[in-house]
Amino acid sequence: MTETTASTAWLVTGAGGILGRDVLAELTAAPGAEVTGRTRGELDITDPEAVRAAVAAHHVVVNCAAWTDVDGAEADETAATAVNGTGVRHLAHACAETGTVLLHVSTDYVLPGDAGRPYAEDAPTGPLNAYGRGKLLGERMVAELLPRTGYTVRTAWLYGTHGNNFVATMLELASRRATVDVVADQYGQPTWSAVLARQVAVLGRAALAGRAPAGVYHGTAAGRTTWYGLAREVYRLSGLDPERLRPVGSAAFPRPAVRPAYGVLGHAGWARAGVPCQPSWRDQLAAALETPRFAEPAAAARAAALTLVAG
Repeated sequence: MTETTASTAWLVTGAGGILGRDVLAELTAAPGAEVTGRTRGELDITDPEAVRAAVAAHHVVVNCAAWTDVDGAEADETAATAVNGTGVRHLAHACAETGTVLLHVSTDYVLPGDAGRPYAEDAPTGPLNAYGRGKLLGERMVAELLPRTGYTVRTAWLYGTHGNNFVATMLELASRRATVDVVADQYGQPTWSAVLARQVAVLGRAALAGRAPAGVYHGTAAGRTTWYGLAREVYRLSGLDPERLRPVGSAAFPRPAVRPAYGVLGHAGWARAGVPCQPSWRDQLAAALETPRFAEPAAAARAAALTLVAG
């Protein structure tokens, strides 16, 4: 079922999440597509029979379903891996049976985070935490069961219109605190989920047309920064004073799961698929901050700043 028909049938798992909702909206807006979204409550990917039934009669599956609680995975690695690893195996197996293309969303956390330059798509893996180990198992299942029709798209530092995320948190804190401490020794690529959703949709169409080789792709924004650098840009673009932010080391915020210090990904793989790379993280952020999701709390933060700074 890998050839494009007059109407392409897409299935989006995890359709209630930050990325899943944007992927669903992106695909639904395109002509010639029949799109089915399944939230976690509607499709449990750890149930192989439910997965097999859901995948049937679809040309492409975009897997946005995931256990995303990184610290929670340290406390219950078995449960996290059941979703991020075993659940992906069920999807890949069902897609293999029907010839369906699978686009699976993964993470930079499968890498060791100790590089000095962007990680290539074929760089050696080496996760530092339980979440990364589970996601790596999922990647391996896609590669093993779908060597010609399986695509893994790694992303990182994702924020979006829906759900909780770092950008929204920074704006919320700006309304309550005169100063905010932000980690300045972790590097990554802040990525707007709407941009990634568009890129995933283009990759899926290229896969159906036989133009995109199967394998790993890095779906992150161009450039790099730290959490502190991202926060400063959020403040600057929102009309807030970046000097209210204070850089600190990761040790200031001890967490159960170790975070990679360097999660910057290279994007060379997109050229072989004929799919454009993403814009810079600054350009993405500027566009995202114009949406009501962020513009409204930014306005509230500006109003609150008069009292906070004076106090």
